[in-house]
Amino acid sequence: MSSTNVRVLTPLTLGTAGHVDHGKTALVGALTGVDTDRLPEERARGISIALGYAPLDLPSGRRLSVVDVPGHERFVRTMVAGATGIDLFLMVVAADDGVMPQTREHAAVLAALGVENGVVAVTKTDLADPARATAEAAELLPGVPAVAVGVRSGAGLDDLRGALDDAASRVLRDRSAAAGPTRLHADRVFSVRGVGTVVTGTLWSGSIGRGDELTVLPRGHSVRVRGVQVHDAGVERAQAGQRVAVNVNASRNEVARGDVLVAGDGTPAPTYRIDAALDWRPSAGRIVVHHGTRESAARAVDLGDGTWQLRLDAPLVPSAGDRVVVRSMAPPDTLGGGVVLDPHPRRRSSAGPEPEPGPETAPEPVSTPVAASPAPLPSSALAAAAILRDAGHEPPLDAELGSSPAEFAALREHGLAVRLTTTMHVDPEALAGVEGRLRVLFETREELTLADLRDDLKTSRKYAQAFLEYFDAARVTLRVGDARRLRGRRSGQP
Repeated sequence: MSSTNVRVLTPLTLGTAGHVDHGKTALVGALTGVDTDRLPEERARGISIALGYAPLDLPSGRRLSVVDVPGHERFVRTMVAGATGIDLFLMVVAADDGVMPQTREHAAVLAALGVENGVVAVTKTDLADPARATAEAAELLPGVPAVAVGVRSGAGLDDLRGALDDAASRVLRDRSAAAGPTRLHADRVFSVRGVGTVVTGTLWSGSIGRGDELTVLPRGHSVRVRGVQVHDAGVERAQAGQRVAVNVNASRNEVARGDVLVAGDGTPAPTYRIDAALDWRPSAGRIVVHHGTRESAARAVDLGDGTWQLRLDAPLVPSAGDRVVVRSMAPPDTLGGGVVLDPHPRRRSSAGPEPEPGPETAPEPVSTPVAASPAPLPSSALAAAAILRDAGHEPPLDAELGSSPAEFAALREHGLAVRLTTTMHVDPEALAGVEGRLRVLFETREELTLADLRDDLKTSRKYAQAFLEYFDAARVTLRVGDARRLRGRRSGQP
């Protein structure tokens, strides 16, 4: 690849989408040679963004950063965060299933984020004729090219790379936005022995290099960049559109997933109100607004002409022109999304401006004409949520967190914790990840033992038993003697 091509071919990020078990991770592995479906091993592998991410080289010489996101309904929250910042998509539809519920919801998320360019890959062509799945995908995503592939045989993979190359050439990244102030939305934060704290994410705009001073929002403190990597390789400076891992001089509790690293004048500031143009199905229940890798429960006030004021329980860090996704809290469903018009509006309604709340009152009163939301979380509960997020599938006992029953109830109401046992809560994403691993194990076996899950998670018997008993109660699994079976699957069914 010539140096001229390197300058012309703007870095782009490709996001996968599609229903669980339709073969996204296997397809990414076949295209890139990277297995993105593995448990965190940061200490063993140094600064790395390989978990869930992989580089994909295309025939033109362009290299895409691939974000491999989960497909199960409970994973949609993660999918929204993963899809934020992507430039084009790879929608995966299995030939034997066709379009499924999460295929449709992922399509809705992509539409809400304004991601229009992409390719459909019809997988598992060794199990069924791809014609039906291709037709259903064409109805769901009109005008999007579809390629039938066989991951095991390699059939169609070169055609798929070519189709992705064509789709990438159609993406016109907003050069002015890319050249704007540095913005990195953190989707993972971890510590590496001998290195320190590492933040990963998609660089939305600007650039990041060693020695840069950045501000962590909404916290407000500064950090210095010690080093930058793009796909496990050190670089002097990362550019907008790339997946990056940034080593910063901060302790592990000074930056977390959902924080935004910014630099330069005119950078975005945290806000509890947003005016946005939304294309959505208004909900009478609670809503959640997703922006970047942050989310907040909110109330929506109709301002007329498709414009809504979103009054947030927790601060987001948007700029005008950013995309947001709106989901219902119960039952969870993607309602739509839109564009931020004003990230710091006056408090107003369809009747006009309203009196501003006092300086000590950021969130709004509970009463609202459109959507109610739970009370704001105290800092101690937020700290407990951060610990659960960091602990992953090995959470501490409730007693070790020091939170009250009321605080745990609030965390559950906000969707930040799930009661795993009578004495233990777990982060929802960690729980979804364990369920995903469970379903992957059942792809090759009819029964699963406690030891099987323990070994796959590389954890202790205590945690494996807690998760299996939870899935038994949730009717995901059925206990048969000392083994488990996946409910809803007939004996002998793969």
